[in-house]
Amino acid sequence: MPRWLSLALFLVPVISLLAVAHVYLYRRLVRDVTARRGLRRAGVVLFAGGFVGSVGARILGAMLSSEVARTLGIVLLLWMGLVLYLLMFTLMLDVGGRILARVRKAPEPASPERRAFLATGLAAGATVAGATVSTYGAWRAFHPPDVRDIPVRLPRLPKALEGFTLVQLTDIHIGGVLQRRFVDELVARTNALKPDLIAVTGDLVDGTVAELGRYAGGFGALKARHGAFFITGNHDYYSGADAWVAFVQGLGITVLRNRSVSIGDSGASFDLLGVDDWSAEKLGEPGYDLDAAMRGLRPDRASVLLAHQPSNFQEVARRDIGLQISGHTHGGQMFPGNVLGHLIWGEQNAGLSQMGNSHLYVSRGCGFVGPPMRVGAPPEIARIILLPG
Repeated sequence: MPRWLSLALFLVPVISLLAVAHVYLYRRLVRDVTARRGLRRAGVVLFAGGFVGSVGARILGAMLSSEVARTLGIVLLLWMGLVLYLLMFTLMLDVGGRILARVRKAPEPASPERRAFLATGLAAGATVAGATVSTYGAWRAFHPPDVRDIPVRLPRLPKALEGFTLVQLTDIHIGGVLQRRFVDELVARTNALKPDLIAVTGDLVDGTVAELGRYAGGFGALKARHGAFFITGNHDYYSGADAWVAFVQGLGITVLRNRSVSIGDSGASFDLLGVDDWSAEKLGEPGYDLDAAMRGLRPDRASVLLAHQPSNFQEVARRDIGLQISGHTHGGQMFPGNVLGHLIWGEQNAGLSQMGNSHLYVSRGCGFVGPPMRVGAPPEIARIILLPG
């Protein structure tokens, strides 16, 4: 399927739903609450402008040469998140109220004043709830990621490497919103953990090297005893994977594209594998190749696989790779996305899971896509502590 057609099949229903949401919210939160022409016109301007701006928010956010355009892009992305929670709470109160009235068999209020009072109460309640959750979500998204310690018993890990720390950064999404200040703070927090190894497991950026290189260059300051490693994610392909791979290598970070390296020394070591993103083939790229990454591996050695998406873990476990480290899901990022993510991915949506002797850790990621909000899925820096299995 051509890429433009895939994009259209995604965007058309999304934009249609966004339009319906704006119309519904205008009717329920403005038109049903006031008869004043001035307030209704202001409501039309707010919701119509919000809809048009939301559709173009990504374009505005990418106009990095203009700080005004960037700020406006962030505001419009926040508006999208606010609309989601306004819609959720308005529908909940609206539908819940109707169900309750039917259960009680209560008649519709005959008095226009009574109907207006109920509509105002619904609008006020939904607005306060939606604004509160959105404000918290924005604060959590821009707040520094939590550090999570995850002990993992890795089969065949030498005793001498007990306590080896691997810090994972993933789904950072440097772009129109998150820029150099965020990068520098993330790097400082990572280096403060004094890791043995750093793994950046894809979706580093949302934009080209020309646009974002001056921000992503901060990752060159990452420090770990055994170095920093990078694998590609799907957003890196949208942004020009080959150019970004060359850029990252120029920062002194090792890129693993369907290959493996030995970590440690002759006395105690394990194999670190990295694969290209699972969806790269759909974009016309060579993509994920587990066979190539495993070429020459010895079955008596411990192994850790870096793969952006948790896809194909069943095959990874069948091949007895001890640990796969992934991201991609964001843990759902925003409620109810975390619930939907669990329905889609199950245990692989976020956290540590196991299949046979193999473990999978899926990080919720450091950054975000779309609305700059995190609700029910806080950002994280994962510090994986390897123990003999």
